[in-house]
Amino acid sequence: MNVFASLLKLSDLRQRLLFTCGVIILYRLGTHIPISGIDLTAIEQLFSSNGLLGFIDMFSGGALSRFSLFALGILPYINASIIMQMMTFVSPKLKDLAQEGLSGQKQMAQYTRYLTLAIALIQGTVMAVGFRSFVQPDINIAFFLFYSIVGLSAGSVLVMWFGEVMTEKGIGNGASILIFVGIISQLPFYIKNTVLLINSGVSKVSVVILLMALLLLTLLIVIIQEAQRRVQVQYARRVVGRKMMGGNSTYIPLRLIQGGVLPIIFASALLQFPLMISEYSNIEALQQFMNTYYRYDGFAYNAFFCFLIFFFTYFYTAISFDPKQISDTIKKHGGFILGIRPGAPTVQYLDKVVSKLTLTGAVALSFIALIPTVAANFTGIDTFRGLGGTALLIMVAVAMDFYKQVETYLINRKYDSYT
Repeated sequence: MNVFASLLKLSDLRQRLLFTCGVIILYRLGTHIPISGIDLTAIEQLFSSNGLLGFIDMFSGGALSRFSLFALGILPYINASIIMQMMTFVSPKLKDLAQEGLSGQKQMAQYTRYLTLAIALIQGTVMAVGFRSFVQPDINIAFFLFYSIVGLSAGSVLVMWFGEVMTEKGIGNGASILIFVGIISQLPFYIKNTVLLINSGVSKVSVVILLMALLLLTLLIVIIQEAQRRVQVQYARRVVGRKMMGGNSTYIPLRLIQGGVLPIIFASALLQFPLMISEYSNIEALQQFMNTYYRYDGFAYNAFFCFLIFFFTYFYTAISFDPKQISDTIKKHGGFILGIRPGAPTVQYLDKVVSKLTLTGAVALSFIALIPTVAANFTGIDTFRGLGGTALLIMVAVAMDFYKQVETYLINRKYDSYT
């Protein structure tokens, strides 16, 4: 409670919070500004009848089903970030640029922006062409395609800017907060549909079981997000001048999931490409194949989802944790891991520990992603199917990250007041 009370007391922190809220309001307003010339009722019926499309629509906060300016949302930026981070493994120049400090990071961010625009143009074109059958009769198709592609691309770039400016001048990671806002904006619809289902005579016990499963899953997410392995490091005593230095003990906190919520966000983003291609291509055979084998509750969809979760969990561990660098840092400061010799044995030990943690974390993320679908199939209550483990994980992780950033800001401010 002290943290939340400080949000209102400290002027600079309060301004950051108000700025974040202001950007969120602008973002939500943009999701309700539709691109003209299209039959919105027909599109809403399409999304309400397709669970997987509804899942995609959730990440845009309902903007996709309204064919609004922000229909593409933050996903082009996320996809661009995925590609750029993968390219650092392929291109030595990009890898060197990413390691050049602040100037290199700024240049990488600029490349990511350019790539975001390119992806937004491609996705906007595919979406506009796919939705041409919903265009009203009195609208010229060529003109519709032109202004809808421009509008969708510009909207995606604006959402990207919202995310970046929120990260810089607000509180928390802007892109994650925008996804978080999009998810919680759909909660009233899930609750409304559940109430209607109860009134229609469905078993209340099934609803209670499903809600209990979601609550237990939320608790599990908190535990997994906070889980870490502490590797104890001992520093030897050494004489510096006339003083005895060192001799203290500390630990390296190794998180169960090094990438946090990013692996499951990136997996969800890539998971939507096959669906978007089939839905907007108007190829009947492809759509029939996807509807049969790539359903939201189908085996192929969820197996591919788990594969992507494993891939991005290991990928983020590889780019965010370097055992050799940590081993060199420990050795440089005269430290060693208890029972492990410095140098190559330390590298091997850290790599072994992180490999076990990564495997456990990937399994845990896959379990979280799948359990709501299993619970929905078991209870027969599918009104919360769109929420799922992915959305729950993002909501909980972003909320925890927001709290921790506020807490860190308060600690740093308190420390500065003493110096």
